[in-house]
Amino acid sequence: MYLVKTPWWLRALYPKLIWQIPANEKIIYLSFDDGPHETATNFVLDTLAKFNAKASFFCIGKNVLKYPTIYKQIIDEGHAVGNHTQHHANGWEVSNELYFKEIDQAAALIKSNLFRPPYGRIKRAQINKIINNPYKIIMWSVLSGDFDLKLSPEACCNNVLNNAKSGSIVVFHDSAKAWERMSYALPIVLAHFSNLGYRFKAIPN
Repeated sequence: MYLVKTPWWLRALYPKLIWQIPANEKIIYLSFDDGPHETATNFVLDTLAKFNAKASFFCIGKNVLKYPTIYKQIIDEGHAVGNHTQHHANGWEVSNELYFKEIDQAAALIKSNLFRPPYGRIKRAQINKIINNPYKIIMWSVLSGDFDLKLSPEACCNNVLNNAKSGSIVVFHDSAKAWERMSYALPIVLAHFSNLGYRFKAIPN
């Protein structure tokens, strides 16, 4: 069970987290979790380049170690990177001590003050410890659902087309699990909103 569009009451419960970025222009903030991945990330980078689009990649430390060249390419092409822990740690299921260790391990590889909790699961004590120290905690306003194996590629695409608007932070995944849905939806999303005059920018540090 997950919510495609983040409701106002959830944003109100966690006001310290960044759910969207107010914009007076037509700007959408695409983000990609769980990479780098040898196939998915390269596809994302190639597709973004075709639309002169920038995005934000919330990387897992162990994957940065596995694919350092792809990680470097993300940065070299002008995209933002963020910390997504070393091993995709679930903040609800691990101790605070282990969670902070996961963040610190990834931080040694990922030089960024942007952090996104895996699964969006984070305890208030964890938020209070890491917020502005030195991190901005980036959540989302639209979840594509590309990780959902029961979701069709078309439905994944429609989740974004029907809910994204100016200032939205949209989540995709550059991972093997999401590949079928993400690789179908991303080019359509980019083309659709580009035709409407939107630009795609990286989340600012």
